[in-house]
Amino acid sequence: MKRFYLSLIAIFLGGCLLAQEYVPTPENIRAREEFSSHRLGIFLHWGIYSMYAQGEWYLSTNNLDREAYSAAAGGFCPSRFDPEAWAKAFKESGAGYVTMTSRHHDGFSMFRTAQSPFNIVDGTPFRRDALGELTAAVKAEGMDMHFYYSLLDWIRDDYPKGGSGVAKDASLADYDHYFEFEKAQIRELMEQYHPSAFWFDGMWDHDGEPDFPWRMEELYGFIHSIDDSCLIGNNHHRAVMTGEDFQMFEKDLPGENTAGFSGGQQVSETVPLEMCETMNWAWGYRVEDQAYKSVRELVHLLVRAASKGSNLLINIGPQADGSLPAPALDRLRGLGEWMKVYSLTVDGTAASGIEEQVWGVTTAAPGRVYCHILKPETLPAAGGEAVLVLPLNGRVASVRNFATGASLPWKADPAGFVTVTLPAPSSDAIDTVVEIDLRTK
Repeated sequence: MKRFYLSLIAIFLGGCLLAQEYVPTPENIRAREEFSSHRLGIFLHWGIYSMYAQGEWYLSTNNLDREAYSAAAGGFCPSRFDPEAWAKAFKESGAGYVTMTSRHHDGFSMFRTAQSPFNIVDGTPFRRDALGELTAAVKAEGMDMHFYYSLLDWIRDDYPKGGSGVAKDASLADYDHYFEFEKAQIRELMEQYHPSAFWFDGMWDHDGEPDFPWRMEELYGFIHSIDDSCLIGNNHHRAVMTGEDFQMFEKDLPGENTAGFSGGQQVSETVPLEMCETMNWAWGYRVEDQAYKSVRELVHLLVRAASKGSNLLINIGPQADGSLPAPALDRLRGLGEWMKVYSLTVDGTAASGIEEQVWGVTTAAPGRVYCHILKPETLPAAGGEAVLVLPLNGRVASVRNFATGASLPWKADPAGFVTVTLPAPSSDAIDTVVEIDLRTK
């Protein structure tokens, strides 16, 4: 009987320990601050699917034979891959970090791993560790490296098939075995490359099974036990879960749901935010997809994200030969030109508390509000001048055009609004930024 009661106590205490709220360490908090100080990140979806040039979901959407698809690895030899050139292009775009697919849903690993021969070193004639080389190049440029890692696998038999992928023999499914494989790979990634963050994806694959045993808190605890500063995010389209360090929104700004992925996804007020979006349409390289967003569209997306206190993770799908598409490089250069002038108005800023206006958005830094005029044609104008009205309660010390430094006249009214008069911005301008210096006393 005594042993029985001791067992009950042990179970109770164990349950309490499992239920303890995750408390990030000071190192983790500093990593979160570093993450939010860089509003622009570069996302890379690259794998053997690039050889098919039909996007990263080609195996699933075309219901291909798993073995035939996997055979593409035998011809994957991205001879034009230049990690130093990639990293330099990302750095010059104004990005502060890079997120690359270490392993996507097709199960192919883009790094050296002892857990499966289905990887770029052992399974291709390239025989180079692409992820490792890019990680070294990115860090050498002073940027952080994050790893995307798929929680599902369309190739392995031990992963139980969910709502995506191709037919499998259900009798071979063994999630516990698969989970140990995942943990072993994640340990390799952490010990070999020391990433700053993990970007998980795929929990939605079993949304129809609410009791599916993902064991995410266990996985998160495992990661934090190795490196408590490593940030964790998960593209599950849900509220932040215990153990997660940032919240992501797929193809939408926080609080919006135009793409249909974020319905009911509550925006966290306690962790950093990140929006991921494609530079064209597809995530992985798709040869017919040349609908690249313009530099203007990308800048507007960046500042709108920053105005909501969110990063923008903009995606590029590298080609099978290891080169970045020319239109993507062109957009990176354009972003870089804008960031050289205006990075202070987005990097390290926060939401100002002023809602998005017809003319644009605002970002905030200590003692500063930056007005990003994205639609100058909507500003009231008379006599060649435009009028900007903001609810700042008369707390203004001075106002200037951020790019030129020219002072701008302003006045406060008894209702608490500040009116700024400025030369009518050109409709060709990507973003006219007005800096408002706030009184500190």
